[in-house]
Formats: sequence, C-alpha cells, structure tokens
Amino acid sequence: MAPTLDDIDLTDLDVFAERMPHEWFDVLRREAPVWQHPATDEHPEPFWVVSSYEHIVEAHRSGTLFSHQTGPGRNGAGGVALNDIEEGRGPGLQMVMTDPPQHTRYRKLVNTGFTPRMVRRMEEVMKLRTDIILDRICAAGVADFVLDVAAELPLMAIADIIGVPDEDRHLLLDWSNRTIGGSDPEYQDETTDDADADHRTTYEAAMIEMAVYAHGLSDQRREDPQDDLWTTLTTARVTLDDGTVTELTDLERDLFFTLLLVAGNETTRNAISLGLMGFLDHPDQWARVVETGEMTDEAVDEVLRYTSPVNFFRRTATEDTELGGQQIRAGDKVTLWYPSGNRDEKVYDDPHRLDLARTDNHHLAFGGGGAHFCLGANLARMELKLMFEGLAHRMPDITTTGPADRLRMNFVNGIKHLPVAFTPSEPVLVA
Repeated sequence: MAPTLDDIDLTDLDVFAERMPHEWFDVLRREAPVWQHPATDEHPEPFWVVSSYEHIVEAHRSGTLFSHQTGPGRNGAGGVALNDIEEGRGPGLQMVMTDPPQHTRYRKLVNTGFTPRMVRRMEEVMKLRTDIILDRICAAGVADFVLDVAAELPLMAIADIIGVPDEDRHLLLDWSNRTIGGSDPEYQDETTDDADADHRTTYEAAMIEMAVYAHGLSDQRREDPQDDLWTTLTTARVTLDDGTVTELTDLERDLFFTLLLVAGNETTRNAISLGLMGFLDHPDQWARVVETGEMTDEAVDEVLRYTSPVNFFRRTATEDTELGGQQIRAGDKVTLWYPSGNRDEKVYDDPHRLDLARTDNHHLAFGGGGAHFCLGANLARMELKLMFEGLAHRMPDITTTGPADRLRMNFVNGIKHLPVAFTPSEPVLVA
C-alpha cells in the first residue's frame, strides 16, 4: 500500500536506520512540497518540510529570510540541526550557522587557505593515498567497505589539509562518529541508560575534545609554522569592504575545526559507501566505469545526486513569508531535504535511477546555491573520482556479502558498515 502524509514521521530515527524513505518524499513532492510536519514525541514542535527542487533552491537564494543562525522568539538559539543549539554554542560562531555579513567575513578568512590550488596540489597525494588504502585490503579479498575504504580517504584528506600528524588520525574518526552518531547505540557513551542524555553526552564530549585539540594545534602552528591550512588560519587576515582588517577568533577557529572534520569526513565517506551500493544496484553503470577506467565529471555529479549524503539542513524564518503557497511564520523551523530535491521528477527523468550519462545535472548535494555553497565541493569530487577509478581498476568484481548497517540518524544518510568481497590481488606499492 502506498504511504500517505499521515504515515510520514521524519523524526523517527529507526526508519532511517532501516532505509532512506524515498517513498515518503515521492508523496510529499506530489501532494505537499512545502508541508508542516506535526509535532511528535521525538520533536514536540511542528516544523516545515521542503521537498521539491524548486522550493529548496528558492529558500537557498532568499538571503537571510531563512536564517542559518536564529529567528524571532528563539533567544539566539538555532542552527542547522532540527533541535535548537543554544546561543554561544554554535549559532553566530560556527561558519555553517552564521548569516551575512558575519558569514561573508568568516568565509573570506577561511578561503585564504582553502583554495582550488590547494586541492590541485593534493591530487597526487590523494592518488597515492588511494593505492595505500586498497593495498591494505587487496590480498584478503574481503573488507568492511565503510571502515577499510570509504572512511579512509576523506579522513586522510582532511588530516593532510589541517596538518594533523599520522599518530592522531584515529582521533578524527572517533570524534566524527561520536558527533554525528550520538543517537546511534554503537557510538553512545555507555555510562547512562537515558538515551536523550546519552546523545547529549556523546555529542558534547566529542565537541569539547575537538575544540581543545584545535586550540592546541593553533598554539603549535604559531610556534612552528607548517605548509598546511591550520598554519594559514592562525595568521589569516582579510580586509572587508568597509576597510576593516579582521581575523578569526580562537573560538571561531576551534569551531571551524569541528565543522571541517565532521562535514569533510562524514559526507564524502557516505557518498563513497552509498555510491558503491548504487553501482551494485545498477551493474550496467558500474560496467561502464570498469570498461572506460574513468569517472567523468558528469559521472561524479550523478553519484552525488543519487547519494545525497546530507539529508537536510534546517533554517529559521526571520519574518512572516510564503513558500510554495504555505504561510510560514517568523521563528518557524524550515527543513530543506536534499535527497528529495535531487530526485524531483520535474527536474530529472527516471530520478531513482543512477545514470552516468545524465547531463545538466545541477544537483543539490552541495546546497542549492547562495552564500553557503559547500566549501569542500572540489575536494569531495576529486576523492570520489579517485576512489571509484581505483576500485574499477583493482577490484572490478567487488560485491556486497551482506546488508548495509545504517546509521540511526536523520541528519545524514549514513552507512556504518558494509561487508564486501572481491578477487584477491597483490599490492601495487613496493614496501
């Protein structure tokens, strides 16, 4: 039986642990592309769900009408998650939770180190990293694809960019898992039986640990500068349009570390994992990559559209407005659901199919335009290209040997474990 609006509960994390509910979004786009989700036991406040490509883009390009930071009646609390983050804990301080002009200032400072030149310089290093990752598993013929492959390349990339030493890289994965996966039993603190308190404890502890580490790294780079992003950000200064010279505060830099780590690692890891699952569900498309040995720009963008690793970002309406014929009040929470927009039948033919020949693919995996377009888009594209070309060359017969273990989380489309098998082979690098 086809679902109805009454069946939809986007706060039910157990649903997302089972599947990505694309069938719900098919209903929403058809019947209520801007829909007020009722309050639930999990989230006792109604919120708007924007599911159509058209209205997601409209919200993205509306400036501060839909705030990343806060809105009337929230006392400075807000942010991009469904639950409010208190003022002083992120809104107005972390780049993804700021509005112009603060966001413009923040972005200019960060851009001094996060440049296309830096990404191009990393390509040869990332090719080598890809071979190292595949060398570690090639002789065994089996692997946990998420832990052994998908998580490794983005983690190495972020560590290389920031300048985290090899001996500390395991900390990055742990912090990332605990920050995003606090509602999943696998990553929770085992000291309490209270699930809500446990989630807060897990998330907050990881955030504090990351901030302390970032602060220490800044101190090290001031004393001993290196050729890395963190050295650049400790001294970065830019001149704003009004002539003011500004730099990042210590707190802003610490919070940017958490954003860069979680956003840069989680999203690409899940795009690689979900991308492999998509290829195995569409063997003709995997055969195309194996035969050509190449992931074109169009192919990479199609994998990003199909996987959409970030499920939603929340906004807060700053004034009464209308979107999709619905009256939205100042202070209302508005969630923009990117996997739904990326499978909008009005924009894409056969949208639930992975099709590497798709062109004019203006997907929403990096956002819908505007000031907050993903800072790491070029890096993510490069990582996807290198990993799938490496797999096609070295493990063309890769297949799953069991079901994916999904993350109990509605914010990202997360995969925790994915067992795979392939024909064993010899390492390509000489020890």
